[in-house]
Amino acid sequence: MRRPEFEALYGGAAGGGKSDALLAEALRQIGNGNYRALLLRKTYPQLRELIDRSRVIYGAVSPSAKYNDSKHEWIFPSGAKIIFGSLNHPSDRYNYQGHQYAFIGFDELTHFTYDEYMYLHSRCRCADPDIRCYIRATANPGGIGHAWVKQRFITAAEPLKTVTETVFVEGYGEVKRNRVFVPSTVFDNAALLKNNPEYIANLASLPEAERNALLYGNWDSFSGQVFTEWRNDPEHYADGKFTHIINPFKIPSFWQIIRCFDHGYTKPYACEYIAVDPDGKMYICGEVYGGNNNIGVKQDPTEIAKTICEYERAIFPNNSIIGVADPAIFDRSRGNSVADMMAKPPYHLNFIKGDNNRLPGKMQYHYRLAFDSDGDCMMQVFSTCKHFIRTIPDLIYSDTHPEDIDTDGEDHIYDAVRYGLMTRIITPKPKTTTSADTFDPLNINRKGQR
Repeated sequence: MRRPEFEALYGGAAGGGKSDALLAEALRQIGNGNYRALLLRKTYPQLRELIDRSRVIYGAVSPSAKYNDSKHEWIFPSGAKIIFGSLNHPSDRYNYQGHQYAFIGFDELTHFTYDEYMYLHSRCRCADPDIRCYIRATANPGGIGHAWVKQRFITAAEPLKTVTETVFVEGYGEVKRNRVFVPSTVFDNAALLKNNPEYIANLASLPEAERNALLYGNWDSFSGQVFTEWRNDPEHYADGKFTHIINPFKIPSFWQIIRCFDHGYTKPYACEYIAVDPDGKMYICGEVYGGNNNIGVKQDPTEIAKTICEYERAIFPNNSIIGVADPAIFDRSRGNSVADMMAKPPYHLNFIKGDNNRLPGKMQYHYRLAFDSDGDCMMQVFSTCKHFIRTIPDLIYSDTHPEDIDTDGEDHIYDAVRYGLMTRIITPKPKTTTSADTFDPLNINRKGQR
């Protein structure tokens, strides 16, 4: 299917023929000698499989085309080229600085970071007006890029519905860019089902999280997911049973509020608010998330304090608030600490040092997210806390520290709330079977979930 959008993501499950589609897409303009295409995998060993498959497809389409093993590129009779590349490390993206490609294809996009993906956008260009420039990608749920890919393509709109964004360029004007998600699963691959019918049985035999992701394309369940307890059931936002997301309610003035803060100089800071009821149950009830995302530009702690104080005056005017934060903000090795600057008049934003013991903090998440047999748990989140809801379920395990989360992911909110959880430590409940455990993967779009 030829799509008009600048960006398109194909797939979302295993066996849908995504990689073959990407290889074929790169062939569209090989009749023009000025055409250059770049096909990417995260590592070179992963790239070998794509290259091997290209020998079958490209050799059949253009028997006179030649593959250069040392340069990892196909050269076609017109002079057009399709180049294979990898990005083993984030800095490797600069290896493509100064290059230009009319077509860029990412195979398994969730293996890439957002910064890597967006930087390669700057390489998608061509001076020939007869050549179209665009980007395509394939992906399965899971991986370090799961959260940003899900946000950019999966939850942004319904499948096959174009998302259009407008960028204002000073001195030039408005520029519109659009993107789309084109789903496919093994059920769309008739040839595979006919030639290898046992493949679907292989996928169906996987553990639940992997089966839901790879067989059915469920982006809320995937291999490597840290908090598999997470449940989002809109039908129970009102009664709060077997769901972690609930409708907001007015916090009583006598409930304690914990302000949880994770600072970042050039990354987004996170300030999450936890309301604690008399029984010790926690409610994520507010958040301030963001800041200056320009790499190398430090965020002023005083400005952050101003933003937080204005938010608190509007949202929690009558509640007692205590602050807990990453111990790193108390570092005075280079003069005044971040904590010192935030505590100065007129804001007087004070914090205590958070317990930064990572694994016990992670376990507090697990203990509080666990449901009992009645569908109750010890931590829920208001539906208005969009960034918590967006980031926490998509955290994955670290390859180097397999018991901890991957800190290359978007973990600012996770860290902030972890400090808050460690101020009210609980012990685990016995594991029970819940209605959520009988989740039907064949009906993953029920209740508005995708």
